Amino acid sequence: MLPPGNFEVLEAKDGVEGLNFIRQEKFSLIMLDFLLPKMSGWEVFQQIQSQPELRKIPLVIMSGRKEEVTEKLPEPFEGFEFLGKPFDQKQLLGAIKAAMTKAKQPRPEPTPVATPTNNNGATATEAIATTSSADQIQALNEKIAVMQAEIDGLKKQLAQVVTFIKQKIK
Repeated sequence: MLPPGNFEVLEAKDGVEGLNFIRQEKFSLIMLDFLLPKMSGWEVFQQIQSQPELRKIPLVIMSGRKEEVTEKLPEPFEGFEFLGKPFDQKQLLGAIKAAMTKAKQPRPEPTPVATPTNNNGATATEAIATTSSADQIQALNEKIAVMQAEIDGLKKQLAQVVTFIKQKIK
């Protein structure tokens, strides 16, 4: 789908080979599938993000299941462009352009979190994780409540349809 140009495309058969290519070559763009054998796209992404020189390379993450990406990387996506599968040439070129633009924008370097302990003996990292987990649990519980209400509504509709069908059969 790429237009003719003065570039070379290298394709990796799995995440391990892809990460090795990324570390060895000077790429001007990385197209990363989120689901890969041996090492997932998520793991490759984490490796890219951990190395400042690799973080500067424009990145397009592709997946046919956006929910798997957003589960690990919440929107809005910063530092990379997401491209949902299937896609056409226009979408591909748009994603590449957007990734190039995002790569030029300044981004804070990931900073390691210090691990001082609080009065309970928990580290700051553990406290942040607990707060984050509590927030995530609350958000999930809210989603569950909404989904349960939808399920109850669907059960009611199904019961009505079954009753209607039974009446028509008689």
